Amino acid sequence: MTQVLRNKNLATKFQILVEIAANQPNIQQKDIAKKIGVTSQAVSDYISKLENDGWIASDGRSRYRVTKEGVNWVLKSLRELQQYSTSAERVLTNITTWAAIADTNMKKGQKVGILMKDGLIYASDNIGNGARGIATGNANKGEDIGISDIEGIVELNIGKITILEVPDIQKGGSRNADSNKIKKCQGKANFIGAIGIEAIVALRKVGIEPGYLYGVTQAAMEAARSGLPFVIVCTSTESPALLQRLNEENLQYNMIDTKSK
Repeated sequence: MTQVLRNKNLATKFQILVEIAANQPNIQQKDIAKKIGVTSQAVSDYISKLENDGWIASDGRSRYRVTKEGVNWVLKSLRELQQYSTSAERVLTNITTWAAIADTNMKKGQKVGILMKDGLIYASDNIGNGARGIATGNANKGEDIGISDIEGIVELNIGKITILEVPDIQKGGSRNADSNKIKKCQGKANFIGAIGIEAIVALRKVGIEPGYLYGVTQAAMEAARSGLPFVIVCTSTESPALLQRLNEENLQYNMIDTKSK
């Protein structure tokens, strides 16, 4: 996926550059802020960063222009967006049948409701106001079944991510982690991942074996998007990068400091 879609900061820079290019040289920061949905102070901060990046130049108070480097970056981002848009359109156009788990015995041609349950797509004989479609074949309860002619949107609540921060080894590691707080995490989610040796040891000390040791951040994000809660036990050294990634993806999380007092 293009960087502009992955990174909120780059997306905002992209929007501001486009607005400056459209209105240069006389730029009203409050107008840009209103147009892209951020504060005037945020626009001011971004403009300073764009000047440092060499993507815009100032010709005096409230007079800015996009530099050659800035134009090249915008054009590069536009090409990436166009390629992604074309790819996404092709994929969506080609989707004619979804796979789902039959929530009950079903017959070919039956109208079904589509819902997300425990992170998986189910076909149900209960047709509400959400997504719905037509069964493409017969299936017994629990079997996979194809669904075509899909209409509507699958209702989904985003799952909550809980982060338990463990002191890194320089601050005592797992020895300085509150075991009671660590142990309580088992009841918060079925999925638990650990980032850092100190986090793995802290979990094992209370009899919990983490289900995820690699790709933990990605696994947590996928679980949350599927409506499932996820617990990440993470060292204090690794937590800033983790929080930055979750903030970029606009995912909710609850941070708990496990350091013993």
